[in-house]
Amino acid sequence: MPAAEHRRVPLRAETHELRDARVVVVPPFAAGDRLDGFLQRHGGEPDRSRSEWQRLIGLQAVLLNGVPSKPSERVVNGDRVLIAGISHGPSLPPEDEVPFAVVFEDPSMIVVNKPAGVVVHPAPGNERGTLVNGLLARFPELRSPEADLRPGIVHRLDKDTSGLMVIGRTLEAVANLQRQMQSRSTEKRYLMLVRGGIEEEEGLIDRPIGRDPRNRQRMAVRSEGRGAQTHFWVRERLSGWTLLEAMLLTGRTHQLRVHFASIGHPVAGDTTYGAAAGLRGLQRQFLHSCFLRLRSPHDGLEHTFTSELPPDLAEVLRRLRGSVR
Repeated sequence: MPAAEHRRVPLRAETHELRDARVVVVPPFAAGDRLDGFLQRHGGEPDRSRSEWQRLIGLQAVLLNGVPSKPSERVVNGDRVLIAGISHGPSLPPEDEVPFAVVFEDPSMIVVNKPAGVVVHPAPGNERGTLVNGLLARFPELRSPEADLRPGIVHRLDKDTSGLMVIGRTLEAVANLQRQMQSRSTEKRYLMLVRGGIEEEEGLIDRPIGRDPRNRQRMAVRSEGRGAQTHFWVRERLSGWTLLEAMLLTGRTHQLRVHFASIGHPVAGDTTYGAAAGLRGLQRQFLHSCFLRLRSPHDGLEHTFTSELPPDLAEVLRRLRGSVR
């Protein structure tokens, strides 16, 4: 076994279709090169730029001895570099038309209103047209030397969740915003429609969340999971449904969707956690980030932002209200 294979335990490569993949073995004279530089010089594709190789490494389209790596990883003699057979493309494609609205900006942060259907950051299968692509096109200073696929992203909204997000413009601003969220000094609220009637006017769901052992693409309430708390208020009772305003006290993956499904009131239109059918005209989960309060890392001033329900969700409510008259 080559010495290189002793330092990295191969993992199963599942992130890309590898039928057309090829392997480049590191020769002795290239030992010590950075992975991105080695690929630029010896990857067999002279038209690919170094930044494009960095992007592909970040997307796990390049594996070092079967393991996802970083552009800065140093290669050694005998390393096996697997390159997935994917099409060429510019490292940062022009994405000026990614549909999001800038609500506010100052030297430290950008607040945007993300529409449903837009993925936040690139990943295998969603390499273009993401919010990050659009942000980099409009705010090129967010680009990092290491081709970070999540530049400035402090928190995330699911593809089919709309509404307010904040992005840090510098590493210091990102760290500041993350500290605010971890200390619960920020406030994030959502409007959501859930199945069934919730009896109480106000409540707190305090249930830990972890990865679902039966389906790794889902989350679930689990005793060994991380603590998760959601505060909610009833805003309107409709025929078979309840409109809620919910505030996240923690920020777990799919927290709102998992919490309300766990108490028997899944989010309307959520095909993953159980309430897909039953509302005419609803094409996605009824979940909208409507309120954001935080302090700007630039000057410490507190800002409050609000976002009304987008037309598709407002129309669903209009039809429901009409059905109870």
